[in-house]
Amino acid sequence: MIGKPDSSEYSHFYAGYVANVTEDDVLGALEKQTAETVALFARVDEEKGAFRYAPEKWSVKQVVGHLTDGEHIFAYRALAIARGDKASLPGFDENEYMRESNFDQRSMRSIAEAHAAARAATLALFRGFSDEMWQRVGTANDNAVSVRALAYITLGHERHHLKVLRERYGVA
Repeated sequence: MIGKPDSSEYSHFYAGYVANVTEDDVLGALEKQTAETVALFARVDEEKGAFRYAPEKWSVKQVVGHLTDGEHIFAYRALAIARGDKASLPGFDENEYMRESNFDQRSMRSIAEAHAAARAATLALFRGFSDEMWQRVGTANDNAVSVRALAYITLGHERHHLKVLRERYGVA
């Protein structure tokens, strides 16, 4: 069993994401979340995908793209740390990433498929970690983070944004 990470295993910035996870089985929760997210995104048409609840806010497509970017980044960090990489891994500025993205020019279906593929790869990666690998701690964005914390962050990050999609964007 992986076990919930201690608050010393991640930056305070991620505390809200980790707090979003109440399950003991983080891998089971990630798998369950995948099915729910795929079903939710399948109901979003192109018009809804282009929706922004305020002019300066991201579109639904951009939020889904951000989830996918985060999925890749958190999985890469987990891989590097699990493999014993001692390098300080870089942070990322989600707004800079969004400025350089093309999510609004892509179909909602293609973005949703990319997200599902990223999650499948994350799950396959996580399932291959040994108990020892889950406990490893490295540095990302100048902060200590454990492999297991990254699994919790991945799950909690998506929960956070799915809540925003439901409450502010009316995605149901």
